[in-house]
Amino acid sequence: MLNAAAEFTVNDRYYRVPARPVVVICIDGGADEYLTAAMCRGRVPHITAMSARGYRGLVRAALPTFTNVNNASICTGLPPSKTGICGNFFIDPDTGREVMTNSTRYLRAPTILAAAAESGRRVAFVTAKDKLRAFLSSGLRGIAFSTEKADEARLPTHGIEDVESMVDESKPSIYSGAASVFVLRAGAAMIAGGKADFLFLSLTDYLQHKFSPEEEPVVEFYEQLDHEIGRMLELGAVVGITADHGMNGKHDGAGRPQVLYLETELVARFGDGIRVVCPITDPYVVHHGALGGAATVYLPSGLDRAAVIAWIADLDGVSEVYPRQLAARKLELDPEHVGDIYVLATRDVVLGRTPADHDLSGLDRPLRSHGSRYEEMVPMVVSEPLSAEYRMKALGDPRNFDIFDFVCNGTDVVTGTAGQE
Repeated sequence: MLNAAAEFTVNDRYYRVPARPVVVICIDGGADEYLTAAMCRGRVPHITAMSARGYRGLVRAALPTFTNVNNASICTGLPPSKTGICGNFFIDPDTGREVMTNSTRYLRAPTILAAAAESGRRVAFVTAKDKLRAFLSSGLRGIAFSTEKADEARLPTHGIEDVESMVDESKPSIYSGAASVFVLRAGAAMIAGGKADFLFLSLTDYLQHKFSPEEEPVVEFYEQLDHEIGRMLELGAVVGITADHGMNGKHDGAGRPQVLYLETELVARFGDGIRVVCPITDPYVVHHGALGGAATVYLPSGLDRAAVIAWIADLDGVSEVYPRQLAARKLELDPEHVGDIYVLATRDVVLGRTPADHDLSGLDRPLRSHGSRYEEMVPMVVSEPLSAEYRMKALGDPRNFDIFDFVCNGTDVVTGTAGQE
């Protein structure tokens, strides 16, 4: 039996959850161009119907436009300055070592998922990549597992077992579109089986890294996602869809990667001791070579920071460059988790450290990646009509990490007055 409507407050936001299944989906790398291409070809009828009945618009993602950053923000309703997650990778100020931000020690805020579970909802958090499950399930009394390690899910540690039997499918490779489809199939199966009624489903961007929006493999992928979303809608779910970041080609007209190896350039100009961290770095680099549209620079003591900033700003391929405190203010970052200088690239360029630090041998197609401001605008789709209040909010500056707010509070499905003045 479905739990009754629930109410809770977390991170200074109030949530009123309807007495219906609630599903928020993060399409990793889901630039609006992909959705538009699939809709124009008639391949996503359920999302098209959602857009017509409910709401579809653009929202801003958190910067830098990377996976860990934005999934942490979506799960908390907060910008990176509050979550502490400012990249997939950074130099730990306590140790001076480069580390992944996939530990609960780096997350500075409780999650909406944990709060929903405490309020009485049956919560499920399913990701394609296990790196997200590892730290965003912190404090969650519910279900949390990944496609990547679906066969390892156990009741005491993951809140569920026999996932592959439930989905009626063996776990696919993490380097596939099927890894994302598996997430949605699991979500639909849990709703149908009464195991969950408040779900966050986070996908992977493997295909978006490989294909532009109009290419058939990614259109077919969206068709498969749409089928599973249709199942959840048929089960009565209120569904919200957004993305953690967009995706753009980072190559020239001949398909060659356009890379600015920032550490190489800086050391050649200013000498040794400069360290560049590429915050896109994670365990899944086959499809992007750890090259993205943002980088942070750590300087040795005594080097003139203003001179370095001025020199970087003049480099081809750089769109914005800030000292630490200004970056924290302008980009909503935690100053403790970025370097002395923060750099964003132009639309068709990625930033790297040195050629030796990036293995591009796995690229079998022209490079597509993300991280800069040019991947900041992403879609938001809600399956129910917005209330008058939230239609006004949608006309302002909504963020992708407002998605739970829009789905829970913005449709008036609790009272049945959605869309009425």
